[in-house]
Amino acid sequence: MASAVVKLKNFATGFKIAFVPSSSCRTLNTCHRLSNEVKDNWFSKVFVRKIEPTKESHSRLLSDKDVIYELQTHNIRPDMRDKYLSNYEKHCQLMASSDINAELVGSWSVIVGDQDQAFHVWRYIGGYAEIDKACEHRRLWNEQGQCIRARHNQYVLTFSFWPQIESRKGPNVYEVRNYVLKPGTMIEWGNNWARAISFRRENEEAFAGFFSQIGRLYNVHHVWAYSDLQSRKETREAAWRKPGWDECVAYTVPLIQQMHTKIMVPLPFSPTQ
Repeated sequence: MASAVVKLKNFATGFKIAFVPSSSCRTLNTCHRLSNEVKDNWFSKVFVRKIEPTKESHSRLLSDKDVIYELQTHNIRPDMRDKYLSNYEKHCQLMASSDINAELVGSWSVIVGDQDQAFHVWRYIGGYAEIDKACEHRRLWNEQGQCIRARHNQYVLTFSFWPQIESRKGPNVYEVRNYVLKPGTMIEWGNNWARAISFRRENEEAFAGFFSQIGRLYNVHHVWAYSDLQSRKETREAAWRKPGWDECVAYTVPLIQQMHTKIMVPLPFSPTQ
């Protein structure tokens, strides 16, 4: 029986791979061009978004802003919540009065998911030089440490295709959906979500889209804003009724190793409500 060649693309490396089945053996070879007969079959319809090798960093391709964001996650001791919130508000005031080109984007308390948890997003205009300055102004961290059980932070960039982050009037509930991707798949994720975000613009629920730079790598964070949980349910169901949304989900699910979600409400001093 003559061997049949099926050529697919390896998105993790940017090269195409060819599987060559035969009656006696199967071999794996690299190649650089799809054959005409394969382009029209169902495999080519699945892998329509191609990723080519590049000499630019993935972060430069996915984000066009010289702005760094910091995501802070704090697990608060239940008996120290009030003291923690007072401490953090003072920290925000100290940062605002400093010469650091940084601003608080939002602060939230988790109500569904990890309980007794606060989530903060800071924007640093000017890149890592401003972050270096900010590290010298964290005078209240020792006091904060008495109020929490654990804390974690990441430095991230925004996806260029997401809407610009803007403060909102309340009341709103926010959902942050965290994805841990397979290494090497960030460009493929971005290519698919550049299309997928168009299905979620109608109700303006897209608040922010981040991908990690320092900290836990290959992390993606999508933040959505809804008027309430019922609105969230209706908005998400409406997306599934739009032709093409199901394809975007089908393309991106295989890229995910883990995913988590939590529902949050803004803290009183949060710029976005």
